[in-house]
Amino acid sequence: GLPTLRGVRPQVIAKISLEDLATGSGTAEMGFGAVVSAARARWLVCDGAVSRVVFGPDGVPLDLGREHRLATRHLRRAAELRDGGCVFAGCSAPTHWCDVHHLVHWIDGGETSLDNSALLCERHHTRVHHGFRVERRPDGRWRTWRPDGSEISTPAALVPAA
Repeated sequence: GLPTLRGVRPQVIAKISLEDLATGSGTAEMGFGAVVSAARARWLVCDGAVSRVVFGPDGVPLDLGREHRLATRHLRRAAELRDGGCVFAGCSAPTHWCDVHHLVHWIDGGETSLDNSALLCERHHTRVHHGFRVERRPDGRWRTWRPDGSEISTPAALVPAA
């Protein structure tokens, strides 16, 4: 059969220090030998399967860290029901075009939970990883900010005259 949208996630192998991965500075060695910036490695692993392996000074693995980062189908369904599509201001992309995004990135300690997730279409998911930000208000409405800190507002829905 044909591949399905948002089906299998990439498996990325990158050797990088925890500090460089957390800050996006420095470099990472990819599994096939190429060297990329730590910021690029951080972007590449956003939608991939991530496993932490801590090595000792002798190069022997000491610890295998947490691995469950991707949303389960139940969490995805809950986010779809709550969000209804991409939450980025002004976007009307349907749920099946969207990724489940960690509001506090997983690499920064963010949990894979409904409270820490938002549906974003691929275009806006990329923007969020380049400085834009989305946040859910206590009343359930979403707000979006540009990298300069200014909020993106959408026009109020037209209300018919009484």
